[in-house]
Amino acid sequence: MQVKDIMSQPVITVHEEASLEEVAKLMLQHDIGAVPVVDDDGRLVGIITESDFTGKERGFPFSVYRAPQVFGEWITPDGIERIYAAARARKAKEIMSAPVVTAREDEPVTALVERMTHYDLHRIPLGRDGVPVGMVTRHDLLKLMLDSARQLGRTEGPA
Repeated sequence: MQVKDIMSQPVITVHEEASLEEVAKLMLQHDIGAVPVVDDDGRLVGIITESDFTGKERGFPFSVYRAPQVFGEWITPDGIERIYAAARARKAKEIMSAPVVTAREDEPVTALVERMTHYDLHRIPLGRDGVPVGMVTRHDLLKLMLDSARQLGRTEGPA
């Protein structure tokens, strides 16, 4: 089975100059957990995921202590609302992850799963000549269960 057999299409993308407010609105509107970021030519330049909006734990320079950061700013008990308000106008290219781990439509699903496992990814954009054409998420891998059952001649429900 190839990746194209389980990928989700069409892929929803955002331009690298889009504001984070636009990115969040698009992700909520389409109920998606990630959005590939593209340049003026539609080529993939990065990816933004839900985790970019929730923050990540980062180490303090020259210290063993770690603390949460969102959009590159340390989170303080009274500062989260200020950080989000200021971030609304920031550009997608400022917080996107790059380079992006990608796959091709014609690859075997096994190679995709190995890549997702190796990099601990929940989703991978699929590219054709550098342009996003689809997305595969862990949720899409559930389709393998249905296709495997069909190939074995199983039917839905008890016999």
